Amino acid sequence: MDNSNVLIVGSVAFDTIETPFASVEKALGGSAVFASMAASYFASPRVVGIVGEDFGSEHFNRLQSRGIDTTGIKTVRGGETFHWAGRYHNNMQDRDTLDTQLNVFEGFDPVLPGDYRGSSHVFLGNIGPDLQAKVLDQTSDARFVGMDTMNLWIAETAGKLKNVLRRVDLLFINDEEASQLSGEHQMLNAAERILELGPRFVVIKRGEHGALLIGESVKPLFVPAVLLRNVVDPTGAGDAFAGGFMGFVAGADAIDRGTLAQAMVTGTVMASFAVQEFSVDGLLQLETAQIESRRKALASMIDFE
Repeated sequence: MDNSNVLIVGSVAFDTIETPFASVEKALGGSAVFASMAASYFASPRVVGIVGEDFGSEHFNRLQSRGIDTTGIKTVRGGETFHWAGRYHNNMQDRDTLDTQLNVFEGFDPVLPGDYRGSSHVFLGNIGPDLQAKVLDQTSDARFVGMDTMNLWIAETAGKLKNVLRRVDLLFINDEEASQLSGEHQMLNAAERILELGPRFVVIKRGEHGALLIGESVKPLFVPAVLLRNVVDPTGAGDAFAGGFMGFVAGADAIDRGTLAQAMVTGTVMASFAVQEFSVDGLLQLETAQIESRRKALASMIDFE
């Protein structure tokens, strides 16, 4: 593991998931959890989040077992942790939200511990842009900042979101959100419009259809998804992708096309492990050899020599 650190700010949650094949109740989840688990194989994650008193030591232990610094997770006495419930359709892509209980997350006010403020790399999960800006106001030495967003913030807080976009290096966004933010339905055009808003790079996530990176200083990069025979729970895929990407970048010496290409492959691979189990179980006890084997298998899919 590289000594570089990644500050990850986002939700820490309990997820209740139903699929056509199985279900799980109040399993460990949230954007900060999936991202930090994936990043932990390549760098040292530091998490800022908020939980209730129902978030017991066993959940902290799971995070800490991966070397994740949980000092920045605030516990609200008497409070309850953010809870989301959803049901997936037969295609394991479309889903319906059954229940959302923000609980203590509704009052989330990210305050960074002193040593977190000098983090070399920062990932802002899809929290509100006002909170993302507050995190950036508390960091000063970050070499690379990535952020996520969602359709709610694009629709309701577009002005604040665009202010944050001017302050980051990379935006992670899915294809529907990219169209919503840019007003463009062709992904290359959408990416170019988003770059005009400020970030140096944009990664458009397209689920089973792979991911695309566009930047002003690099040729476009496309990485296909890992071919899987069995998908158990897609909930944390996007956050695991971002965590794997940011973790790899944190351990790299430079931000060039080669690094970004490897980061895209790494993010894709970590997302593929995440969806093969409920919750973070697919990311909890991986071996380096497993990750490398899947990276090579993905690379071989696009090797035309």
